[in-house]
Amino acid sequence: MQVLPNQAEASTSEPSSPINAPTRETVVLDVSGMKCAGCVRAVEKQLNGFEGVLSATVNLVTEVAVVETEKGSIAPEALAERVSEAGFPTRPRTTDGGDGTAGLADWVERKQQEQKTYLGRLAIATLLLALSTLGHLNHFGWLTVPILSDLWFHFLLATVTLMGPARGIVVDGWQGLRRLAPNMNTLVALGALSAYTASVVAFFMPQLGWECFFDEPVMLLSFILLGRTLEQRARYQAADALRSLVALQPTVARLISDPDKADAAQTGVEVPASCVHTGEWVQVLPGEKIPADGEVVAGQSTVDESMLTGEAMPVLKQPGDTVAAGTVNQSGAIALKVTGTGKDTVLAQMIRLVDTAQSRKAPVQRLADVISGYFTYGVITLATLTFLFWYFIGLPLWPEVMGHALGHMHAAHHMTAQSSTLLISLKLAIAVLVIACPCALGLATPTAILVGSGMGAERGLLIRGGDILETVHHLDTVVFDKTGTLTVGQPQVTDRVLLAEGFGEDDLLRLAATVESGTRHPLAIAIQAAAQQKELALLKADHFQTEPGLGIAASLTWREAEPVCRLGNRAWMEQQGIELSQSVEAQANTLAQAGKTVVYVALDQTLIGLIGVADVLRSDARQVVEQLQGMGLWVAMLTGDRKVVGDAIAAQLGLPSDRVIAEVTPQGKVEAISQFQARGQRVALVGDGINDAPALAQADVGITLNSGTDIAVETADVILMRDQLMGVVEAIHLSRATFNKIRQNLAWAFAYNLVGIPLAAGALLPTLGISLNPAFAGGLMAFSSVTVVLNSLLLRRQASTQT
Repeated sequence: MQVLPNQAEASTSEPSSPINAPTRETVVLDVSGMKCAGCVRAVEKQLNGFEGVLSATVNLVTEVAVVETEKGSIAPEALAERVSEAGFPTRPRTTDGGDGTAGLADWVERKQQEQKTYLGRLAIATLLLALSTLGHLNHFGWLTVPILSDLWFHFLLATVTLMGPARGIVVDGWQGLRRLAPNMNTLVALGALSAYTASVVAFFMPQLGWECFFDEPVMLLSFILLGRTLEQRARYQAADALRSLVALQPTVARLISDPDKADAAQTGVEVPASCVHTGEWVQVLPGEKIPADGEVVAGQSTVDESMLTGEAMPVLKQPGDTVAAGTVNQSGAIALKVTGTGKDTVLAQMIRLVDTAQSRKAPVQRLADVISGYFTYGVITLATLTFLFWYFIGLPLWPEVMGHALGHMHAAHHMTAQSSTLLISLKLAIAVLVIACPCALGLATPTAILVGSGMGAERGLLIRGGDILETVHHLDTVVFDKTGTLTVGQPQVTDRVLLAEGFGEDDLLRLAATVESGTRHPLAIAIQAAAQQKELALLKADHFQTEPGLGIAASLTWREAEPVCRLGNRAWMEQQGIELSQSVEAQANTLAQAGKTVVYVALDQTLIGLIGVADVLRSDARQVVEQLQGMGLWVAMLTGDRKVVGDAIAAQLGLPSDRVIAEVTPQGKVEAISQFQARGQRVALVGDGINDAPALAQADVGITLNSGTDIAVETADVILMRDQLMGVVEAIHLSRATFNKIRQNLAWAFAYNLVGIPLAAGALLPTLGISLNPAFAGGLMAFSSVTVVLNSLLLRRQASTQT
């Protein structure tokens, strides 16, 4: 079974303790038998009513239930049994193979088998429909076919249809009604059985003068099966991106021994990829899939990473570079040391993230969910009222509409007024039952989210759910962190300014590099790299103290003493009580105005020097800022640097200086985001560092680059796998397009039912003489849900024409 840790609680800014440790877990269930939004509501009701369940979300398209439970309080099998007893066969998602995606592979296989089953049923139903149509040609004076025109034949044809290809619809509809949870199949089954029953009574009791219309249930059910088949196919296509990711999973690996210790070339031993362990070595030949995440230790090649980043150009891989499972080795043989297998690979995490994202509902769907819960009850009530109205009031009041309602009924001239009234009232009631479509309401949001999040994954944009897509659509403010986000995050030491006697430039750099060895901030990496380039040996140091966003301190051994060396920004120096003279400030301002970050270095309470570190803007940073502003978004920048440094970077981006919020701590970033939100702004923060994590969580939407720290990635709502800022623009465009599709789908679903149901009930019969027969109403119902799915699929075509 698949039980996932809850990431939301694991990504808080405060350290966890045994008391505050995560107390919930996520259970994933595969649920079958759902046909409409009413089914979704019934399943959610069963799950939420289970003691220990905190929340449950069900996706109609992927047929998955994601259940948040109190940790260890509920066995997934118990949840599955509860839902199965409610009429929806359910099983916990399995994790065979260790990557947590075996259940998805089963889902793909099950969908393929369902398509074959529907095609078989459709073929039989189409044959029966053709026979029924041939048998009714004589009613139009065209052709009389022996046997096929006989009422006995049509009685048998309708019976075979109900007992054969439509049996599943009838049984499922009856079970839903019996459980007091009627669904779309209940409406169809009631309509078809009503027409069939009335025809059977008329057939065996001709003295009543009723008409036999055995063709109605045959045509109705055939249209329904045709619509279901098209809908299933469209749903399957909507999940194309998820299926593609599942198909990328490697199956075979070639194990070798440590290449550094091997005396000769190795051929390797082929084993299942699921059997590979972290720390082992594997060989990958040209054209083969890389079986696990790893680090290249021998060889050189180009690797196709388009499945991971959406970037079509292959990437050169040399010793020391990392590779991901599922990517394709192209040009040369490489050996790699395995760093991640099974569920820990980047590919498996992407699959789980995309799968989970498609189960998170957009808030806009809530109205549809509320309505769908009462939809079938309302339709059954309306159908009953329709029958009663026309039988007792409508037809006696407007007897002239009988001719229009009966149309070309071949037995019309044999029927009494009473039997005609009964027949018309019954047909109108049946039309109301079968034209109503809760399925379109249920599919409106999840199909668009499925397509949108899948397209995002193909382009290297991992969006955590439909709720995030909707929030991104409403954004009006985008705030960027500076270091590592707007800049490449690979700064270099450019200046060393000495402020105390007895110290050389190398001494300043050695002291700074020693203290910075206790952290992995981009500035620290730059200082350490400069020391390594000069081959400066680090000093002994301990008692490291890090203050994110301010600086770092450590005790070290220096000239037979053990002073405390402090590095950081001006605020850190002032906080430590270190005096900064005007001349020092002037020199720092000169560096800052050149766009350089100033690192102050102090030994005990004496400031001994300044280090200037420069980082270059990402190549697409200015273009991204300009495009965001062109989309009507308000863009700002946060930085822990001095205001002068921030202004210099802002000038390169084309941002006014009043959009720069400088010298902010990690908590200050949170407060800045909160201030924007207090003014009613919807804020996205783009960041990548550990000190950005609290602000990413505070923002309405947190966006991070894949090169960011693990905690930033866990906290973010959108992850840019391509490590390019242009992904921010693409994510906003995709979210807007997806949300527009959701609104179109919901508008169509509501409009269809608001117009179709009154039309089927005969609203235009007294004035225009227009009514719908049950078969035509059933056809409209079937194709209404198909229209919703096809409209969602158009998102792909629209997006491809824009790129």
